[in-house]
Amino acid sequence: QVQLVESGGGLVQAGDSLRLSCAASGRTFDGYTLGWFRQAPGKERAFVAFITWSGGWTSYADNVKGRFTISRDNAKNTMYLQMNSLKPEDTAKYYCAVTKRPSFLTRALTDFGSWGQGTQVTVSS
Repeated sequence: QVQLVESGGGLVQAGDSLRLSCAASGRTFDGYTLGWFRQAPGKERAFVAFITWSGGWTSYADNVKGRFTISRDNAKNTMYLQMNSLKPEDTAKYYCAVTKRPSFLTRALTDFGSWGQGTQVTVSS
């Protein structure tokens, strides 16, 4: 049974930074792409970033590009999201997930599975 657990969320002020973690257990994710998504109240879950198994390919949503950095430590089976220059519009619950197929480059929500329970990020103005 695959389990993903997010952590690192909190309440911060605009301009601050946070680092989210996504710890995986149950199996390794060799060859699989990992992604971050977020969901604000009343809105659909949206793509934030993904990273390939090797870490050699990353992709970001336009509204976080240049501020967020995704990374992973395969030895620890953990993925990270460094969020800098946070804005009130970044307020959301952040989720991590893994692609359903290995070597898959995708931003589509339906291509990801094994969702974690999420971690709340709230940015005050």
